[in-house]
Amino acid sequence: MARHLSAMKRARQNKKRRVRNQSRKTRVKNVVREVRQSLTKKDAAGAETALTKAIPIIAQVAGKGTMHWRAAARKISRLTRQVNALKSA
Repeated sequence: MARHLSAMKRARQNKKRRVRNQSRKTRVKNVVREVRQSLTKKDAAGAETALTKAIPIIAQVAGKGTMHWRAAARKISRLTRQVNALKSA
Protein backbone atom coordinates (compact mmCIF):
# COMPACT_ATOMS: atom_id res chain seq x y z
CA MET A 1 0.00 0.00 0.00
CA ALA A 2 1.16 3.53 -0.76
CA ARG A 3 2.61 5.58 2.08
CA HIS A 4 3.50 8.95 0.55
CA LEU A 5 0.80 11.47 -0.18
CA SER A 6 1.68 11.62 -3.86
CA ALA A 7 1.65 7.82 -4.13
CA MET A 8 -1.73 7.63 -2.38
CA LYS A 9 -3.14 10.22 -4.78
CA ARG A 10 -1.69 8.31 -7.73
CA ALA A 11 -3.36 5.11 -6.46
CA ARG A 12 -6.72 6.89 -6.21
CA GLN A 13 -6.35 8.27 -9.73
CA ASN A 14 -5.38 4.87 -11.11
CA LYS A 15 -8.43 3.27 -9.54
CA LYS A 16 -10.74 5.88 -11.11
CA ARG A 17 -9.09 5.53 -14.51
CA ARG A 18 -9.24 1.73 -14.36
CA VAL A 19 -12.99 1.77 -13.75
CA ARG A 20 -13.53 4.36 -16.48
CA ASN A 21 -11.42 2.47 -19.02
CA GLN A 22 -13.09 -0.82 -18.12
CA SER A 23 -16.55 0.58 -18.84
CA ARG A 24 -15.38 2.04 -22.15
CA LYS A 25 -13.84 -1.27 -23.23
CA THR A 26 -17.03 -3.11 -22.30
CA ARG A 27 -19.06 -0.63 -24.34
CA VAL A 28 -16.85 -1.26 -27.38
CA LYS A 29 -17.16 -5.02 -26.95
CA ASN A 30 -20.95 -4.73 -26.78
CA VAL A 31 -21.32 -2.65 -29.95
CA VAL A 32 -18.91 -4.92 -31.83
CA ARG A 33 -20.91 -7.94 -30.65
CA GLU A 34 -24.11 -6.37 -32.03
CA VAL A 35 -22.49 -5.93 -35.44
CA ARG A 36 -21.13 -9.48 -35.44
CA GLN A 37 -24.49 -10.94 -34.42
CA SER A 38 -26.16 -9.18 -37.32
CA LEU A 39 -23.45 -10.51 -39.63
CA THR A 40 -24.01 -14.10 -38.48
CA LYS A 41 -27.76 -13.71 -39.02
CA LYS A 42 -27.01 -12.43 -42.56
CA ASP A 43 -29.00 -9.29 -41.74
CA ALA A 44 -27.37 -6.64 -43.94
CA ALA A 45 -29.61 -3.76 -42.87
CA GLY A 46 -29.22 -4.56 -39.18
CA ALA A 47 -25.47 -4.93 -39.55
CA GLU A 48 -25.22 -1.58 -41.29
CA THR A 49 -27.22 0.24 -38.61
CA ALA A 50 -25.20 -1.46 -35.87
CA LEU A 51 -21.99 -0.45 -37.63
CA THR A 52 -23.05 3.19 -37.95
CA LYS A 53 -23.75 3.11 -34.21
CA ALA A 54 -20.45 1.37 -33.41
CA ILE A 55 -18.02 3.52 -35.41
CA PRO A 56 -18.39 6.75 -33.37
CA ILE A 57 -18.21 4.83 -30.10
CA ILE A 58 -14.98 3.08 -31.11
CA ALA A 59 -13.52 6.37 -32.38
CA GLN A 60 -14.47 8.13 -29.15
CA VAL A 61 -12.81 5.46 -27.01
CA ALA A 62 -9.67 5.76 -29.12
CA GLY A 63 -9.77 9.53 -28.79
CA LYS A 64 -9.87 9.26 -25.02
CA GLY A 65 -6.77 7.07 -25.06
CA THR A 66 -8.39 3.90 -23.73
CA MET A 67 -7.74 2.09 -27.00
CA HIS A 68 -4.85 2.77 -29.38
CA TRP A 69 -5.97 4.74 -32.44
CA ARG A 70 -4.54 2.17 -34.83
CA ALA A 71 -6.31 -0.68 -33.05
CA ALA A 72 -9.56 1.28 -33.31
CA ALA A 73 -9.00 1.99 -37.01
CA ARG A 74 -8.24 -1.69 -37.62
CA LYS A 75 -11.41 -2.75 -35.79
CA ILE A 76 -13.55 -0.26 -37.71
CA SER A 77 -11.97 -1.28 -41.01
CA ARG A 78 -12.50 -5.00 -40.48
CA LEU A 79 -16.11 -4.56 -39.41
CA THR A 80 -16.79 -2.28 -42.38
CA ARG A 81 -15.26 -4.80 -44.79
CA GLN A 82 -17.42 -7.59 -43.38
CA VAL A 83 -20.60 -5.51 -43.60
CA ASN A 84 -19.80 -4.44 -47.17
CA ALA A 85 -19.12 -8.05 -48.16
CA LEU A 86 -22.49 -9.06 -46.75
CA LYS A 87 -24.25 -6.24 -48.60
CA SER A 88 -22.64 -7.11 -51.93
CA ALA A 89 -23.36 -10.84 -51.57
